[in-house]
Amino acid sequence: MNWVRDNWRAFVEILLLAAGIYYCIRLVRGTRGAPVVLGFLLVMLVLTSLTLALNLEVLRLLLRNFLAFFAIAVIVIFQPEVRRIFANLGSLPFFASARETRQNIEVLIKTVERLSDVRIGMLVAIEQTIQLQDVVESGVPVDCVATPEILETIFFPNNAMHDGGVIIQGDRIAYAACIFPLTQKPGLSASLGTRHRAAIGLSEETDAVVVVVSEETGAISYAHKGELVRNVSIEQLRDFLTSVLVHAPPPRGVVEWVRSLFGRSAVHAGLPANTKPGS
Repeated sequence: MNWVRDNWRAFVEILLLAAGIYYCIRLVRGTRGAPVVLGFLLVMLVLTSLTLALNLEVLRLLLRNFLAFFAIAVIVIFQPEVRRIFANLGSLPFFASARETRQNIEVLIKTVERLSDVRIGMLVAIEQTIQLQDVVESGVPVDCVATPEILETIFFPNNAMHDGGVIIQGDRIAYAACIFPLTQKPGLSASLGTRHRAAIGLSEETDAVVVVVSEETGAISYAHKGELVRNVSIEQLRDFLTSVLVHAPPPRGVVEWVRSLFGRSAVHAGLPANTKPGS
């Protein structure tokens, strides 16, 4: 017990360092500068190992001073990613007022109403505390303010990005043409199209709210926590979104905190293969 009491700070430091490294790897994964940084880190690891093994004092001093320049180089290389991180922090629900959230809901409501009238299919996921990192990697970056006009343009049948899901983060359209995971839940109605199955699948693995408009009937549905509610009215959809996005309590517990930091892949493993939503 004395050993644990004397070394608990070291355990905390190792845990925080490991979490920080893991989160940084997730942020840079798939970016253009990632191979450069990973290759450089590999070289630095080899040089550091040789320095410690052979006790090379001059090289150790050079490496120590070079780390400061390396930190600046990382910021320059990943400038778009750093800017995106701070932009996303500003759009988190913690920083969003109830008024702003209601305005965002109305944007989606207007879009759903218009697309439902003309029977144009739609699949939109509203990101909450769990990052949809695995999903957005399959999509096309958009990064613009969400408006009914832009959403309608994305889902217009002749648009190259219409065959997929849209991710909304705060008041912004983050990604389009995303591949959502299909649900493997047994006993579902055979009449459910791919869009509805994708909506259920994503809501099973994250806390996202997914809204669907049927391409065949124009019917409106939403999925949350693995449950699909079909054929709702505009008012029912508005009430539901308000109850979840405006009046919902903050997430609790260690699991929710971990999932909010690292996304769904930190909790779920062995997920089914993704499929492009189609109908």
